[in-house]
Amino acid sequence: MSQQTVAVIDYGMGNLHSVASALSHVAPEANVQITSDPEVVSAADRVLFPGVGAIRDCMAEIRRLKFDQLLREQVASGKPVLGVCVGMQALMDASEENDGVECIGLLPGRVRFFGHDLKDEAGHKLKVPHMGWNQVHHNDHPLWAGIEQDSRFYFVHSFYVEAGDPEQVAGTCEYGKTFTAALSKGNLFAAQFHPEKSHTAGLQLLRNFVAWNGKP
Repeated sequence: MSQQTVAVIDYGMGNLHSVASALSHVAPEANVQITSDPEVVSAADRVLFPGVGAIRDCMAEIRRLKFDQLLREQVASGKPVLGVCVGMQALMDASEENDGVECIGLLPGRVRFFGHDLKDEAGHKLKVPHMGWNQVHHNDHPLWAGIEQDSRFYFVHSFYVEAGDPEQVAGTCEYGKTFTAALSKGNLFAAQFHPEKSHTAGLQLLRNFVAWNGKP
């Protein structure tokens, strides 16, 4: 069996070395490559699409490098693709951030602001951004294998995904409201949290991604 390659797409937005290190930790036999070369991405067995920062800046670089089309091609090829954090948000139709930004549109739905007056069930004001550990309630997708229901993952975000298709919601989280923590569509999976910062549960999800055949 030949060594498989995991391409971590580099468009200047994301803690790429942290996620690449986590992938190498859970799959030491894999060839993990941080790359901005479309040919390397296209030749890879699976693709991770990260992202941090403002969506306007992310989408500007994604479009400049033509990575929006590259991602469409990778998803269409059937290989496993994982979007993380702003990488998940960029896959949606559009975001409210930065006065409104059109995104890639690989997954239906929009990205919304938590708001300046977010409160919990007891009426206590919640801080935005949502930062820290929170429980994720998940479905039975293969990427959740070996991860206990309501395990805690690490989040850092002021905007959340409002899914356009409820059947694509693979995980939810509570923070003043129920929001989408993960989405899946065929060979595409996306998570709002940072698996590389989420200790045992996050590393298990990355381990599952490296073993995943792209089937729901």
